[in-house]
Amino acid sequence: MTEDIPAPAEAGTEAVYVYAVCRAEEPPDLTGPAGLSCESPLRPLAVGPALTAVVQTVRAADFTDEAWQARLADEPELERYARAHHEVVCAVAARLPTVPLPLATLYHDEQRARAALSRESRRFHAALERTANHSEWGVKVYVTDAPAGQAAGAAPQPPAAGAGAGRAYLDRKRSLRDRRERQRSDALRIADAVDADVSALATASRRLPPHGGRAPEERRTQVLNATYLVAGERAAELARLARNLRERTGAQVELSGPWVPYSFVGEV
Repeated sequence: MTEDIPAPAEAGTEAVYVYAVCRAEEPPDLTGPAGLSCESPLRPLAVGPALTAVVQTVRAADFTDEAWQARLADEPELERYARAHHEVVCAVAARLPTVPLPLATLYHDEQRARAALSRESRRFHAALERTANHSEWGVKVYVTDAPAGQAAGAAPQPPAAGAGAGRAYLDRKRSLRDRRERQRSDALRIADAVDADVSALATASRRLPPHGGRAPEERRTQVLNATYLVAGERAAELARLARNLRERTGAQVELSGPWVPYSFVGEV
């Protein structure tokens, strides 16, 4: 949906930055975050029946391909832009059903922005219908690694000389392999059980690849990394379920949210 701003942009050229589209019969209250520019206030832009985009005028030169590539290489600056975008989306979503748009969604002018967004009105209405009165919640599950002396992957010692030493060595290797498989199977069962229970409560879910890397001193492994679309009226029930799952599985079940449902607005 993003319309690229040509590079280089002429000095003084402006563009329309779009943060989100919300359901609003009247112009929404846009007090609060300043957005990406202190020079221009946030403003509503009608894009269809009961649909309003939240937009802001920005300098086109700040969003050329060259400027954006430089920003991608500057982590603090990129984080500043992402945080400003997110703050506007959250402020609007706290008041109205909202579809957040990706970072750096721009158009040359209001006419083009209105035309492009209006063409997506059916998708916006479907996404708003699906996510209204819902929030996104993250669930991460970790299992504790075995102590160093009992680690499933610990290599068996070379066989000592003597009768039966070779067989004993092979038995130890087989035992470690079997233990490794049992631990892996147990971890997968825990992940599946947690996902099944939370999915039964949620309206929709997305299971993401677990994060593989961890600090050397962190003796735990992530076995579930998922996000769920949950009705606001079931938030307390979700918190109770997370506590119950911790007790029942013995795993570390981390619940985060509520968030604006970024992960579920693009699936309609």
